[in-house]
Amino acid sequence: MLTRQAIVATAIDLIEREGADAVSMRRIAAELGVGVMSLYNHVPNKDALLSEVAETVLAQIEFIDDPEAHWTDRVRMQAHAFRQIAHHYPRCTMVVVSRQLHSDAGLLPVERALSTLRSAGFDGPDAVRMLRMFIAFIVGSLLREVGVTPTFAPNHKRMVRAEDVDPALFPTVSALAPLLGACDHESEFAFGVELMIQAMLVKSREGTP
Repeated sequence: MLTRQAIVATAIDLIEREGADAVSMRRIAAELGVGVMSLYNHVPNKDALLSEVAETVLAQIEFIDDPEAHWTDRVRMQAHAFRQIAHHYPRCTMVVVSRQLHSDAGLLPVERALSTLRSAGFDGPDAVRMLRMFIAFIVGSLLREVGVTPTFAPNHKRMVRAEDVDPALFPTVSALAPLLGACDHESEFAFGVELMIQAMLVKSREGTP
């Protein structure tokens, strides 16, 4: 029996295999072995389907939040929770961040993040800026992890090797080539989160006697 859930699940699987550009109502129908017109009884169009994909992925984020914990620990938990779902659905996460979602699933991560920052004493403008900063960092880290960003984004096909770099022209790049050609994504993400938290701590202390 054809259902909205089955259509969305098929779209998620297709996106993870081939990217969001591969999605069309005709392609989804072919994947399900049904007539394309039957899809419109459950999903009005491709745009709505992609929104359903984003909602479904967001709804799977498992937030473990402790209101009694220090705000820095809460920020860490929220950042890593988002990365965890992004790690499972890297290409679908690109769909998530490209869409404006105003449902409960779409607004819950925003509400939790802003609430945490406001409880830490940041005013509205700073809280929004910090939320955007974290989103930019998480998305950038994800793009690097899935091999979308080319500059210093190591992958198995194209590594930065010392022998490929002229040390006379690029002495520092040559010396650090082994580091540029390798990346532990999880530790890099944790490093970035900690760096931002340290900057936020400095900001929170501004004006404190």
